[in-house]
Amino acid sequence: MTDDAYDVVGVGLGPFNLGLAAMLDGVEEDVDAAFLERDAEFNWHEGMLLEGTTLEVPFLADLVTLADPTNPHSYLNYLRETGRIYEFYFYETFQIPRREYNDYLRWVVANLDTCRFGREVTEVRWDDDRDHYVVAARHPDTGERFEYRGENLALGIGSRPTIPEHLRGHPEEDVFHTATYRHHRDRALEAESVTVVGSGQSAAEVFYDLLERQSDHGYRLDWLTRSDGFFPMEYSKLGLQHFTPEYDRYVYDLPQAVKDDLIPNQDLLYKGVDPETSAEIYDLLYRRSIGDREPDVGLFAMTEVRDIESVGGAYALDCHQWQVEESFVHESDVVVLGTGYERPVPDFLEPLSDAIGWDERGRYEVTEDHRLEIDVPGDVFLQNAELHTHGVGVPDLGLGCYRNAKFVNRLVGREAYPEDTDTVYQDFSVEQFVERAPGASRERGSEPTSTPTQDD
Repeated sequence: MTDDAYDVVGVGLGPFNLGLAAMLDGVEEDVDAAFLERDAEFNWHEGMLLEGTTLEVPFLADLVTLADPTNPHSYLNYLRETGRIYEFYFYETFQIPRREYNDYLRWVVANLDTCRFGREVTEVRWDDDRDHYVVAARHPDTGERFEYRGENLALGIGSRPTIPEHLRGHPEEDVFHTATYRHHRDRALEAESVTVVGSGQSAAEVFYDLLERQSDHGYRLDWLTRSDGFFPMEYSKLGLQHFTPEYDRYVYDLPQAVKDDLIPNQDLLYKGVDPETSAEIYDLLYRRSIGDREPDVGLFAMTEVRDIESVGGAYALDCHQWQVEESFVHESDVVVLGTGYERPVPDFLEPLSDAIGWDERGRYEVTEDHRLEIDVPGDVFLQNAELHTHGVGVPDLGLGCYRNAKFVNRLVGREAYPEDTDTVYQDFSVEQFVERAPGASRERGSEPTSTPTQDD
């Protein structure tokens, strides 16, 4: 530390900032760090820790392994230290239970001394006199005040559940986001009818969990989405190469207007339904239909829920099938909203607003190595706040080590961890392909005789 300032203060403690804490713990240099978290203890998406759900990435995408397989904070070492290494050996799968991933993260927290819980950050400002950030925080329950000073920041508050304004204003026990499903599930099981809205992985997991329990509780179950259908997430080996350092750098170098057109059209790379979950839903519906039975279930796509009104103890959903331009009303006792997540600019950054670089749409301007463009000497490392500049890999757990390796190396002033540059078989930029392909060059050849098609 310089004077009483930490080398880095982390705001928020999800997997990405926890990974940074774990990787800093593994370097020879004495890096003083403090990571601040509002909650009283660590839990990762607690409201969606459902029995049977798994990570959508291999266990190798833990906090440290892709940067340093020998790091003591690896998932495999967690298994070794907790006496589960042989059980996992015979488990024979790369996708681990989500509940165990949460247990692994809690184990890492317990082995670090840099994590501070019950610290809700209220303000961050730059102290010109002492050349460091001042981070003000309070205890959410007691109101006790804290102040931390850091030469650099790691902003890891992540995303938060969002409900569109036109669907808000109803009792939380009846109309709630999938992020809190486990806390409100008992209410859903008591209802006469339940409707799930949305077609991402969280909505699919909630629908499947309710479908499994339907026979014991007897409610009507419906699933609505405004998407074209209940489509699977891209999970082919070539498709997954979009979650790599190469693609991260390729997207960053594109003009922002091109990125703004590209990224919203890549939803199925990270927002669709896991193929295994999709298959489990179908198989259960198939078994329920044996003997000429009709499952008390409805699935309806291309349908936007435009409003929700309270009607006599239930809720009337104003629905619009946008493809045929037809509207209808659907009633349900409980509504579970898989309406996604947002990444707002936190209010505590207001004192730094004039120093931060903003693009024309009010978003962060970001460096190639995932730092905030800011007109003060201290770095602000961004964790999952730069989707608009670096593309779909930003929220992916598998790229956490890559990003944190850059952060750690910058903090210690040397390459403490390798910064991978050649990780996949695919090329994304013209420069890469021309450099490697003997038959390619930047010299202009003959003009094409027709407009290329997908098959050309």
